[in-house]
Amino acid sequence: MPQIAQLADTYASQIFWLLIIFGLVFLVVGRGMVPKVMDTVALRDRHIADDLAAAQAARDAADAQEAAWRQQENANRAEAQAVLSAAKAAASAEGGSKLAAVQQQIDAQLAAAETRIEAARKAAATEIESVAVQAARAIVERLAGAQVAEPAAAAAVRKALARG
Repeated sequence: MPQIAQLADTYASQIFWLLIIFGLVFLVVGRGMVPKVMDTVALRDRHIADDLAAAQAARDAADAQEAAWRQQENANRAEAQAVLSAAKAAASAEGGSKLAAVQQQIDAQLAAAETRIEAARKAAATEIESVAVQAARAIVERLAGAQVAEPAAAAAVRKALARG
């Protein structure tokens, strides 16, 4: 076979050109393309870390708002109980004849206080939900680069809040 016979004559030049080609491929890929790809990956990782930090900050802010709302709700309940106790003490001191009228007034004040508490609770829940919706939309936009419609984000946040 002539191909095998000439192998001894040409193997040195073939090995030389093989080393030259592999060297060029190494220089182009290893020194030119790989650093650019690694820089892109590092930049992407930094963006993800920044987005996660922003999401955690938004969550911390929402938790702080919720804690303030709970504290206000407890203060409103304590105030309503104090008003109730004060009104009962005044009514018992004045006598049994005025007790029925005072009790109605206390019940009205208590209902109004409960209404205020409920309104404050709903307002805080709505505010927390709106902050969570904005944070979720911002996170999705930064991480995925996609725009999420407000109703879809609100539905997802409601679902997550219902589970939590």
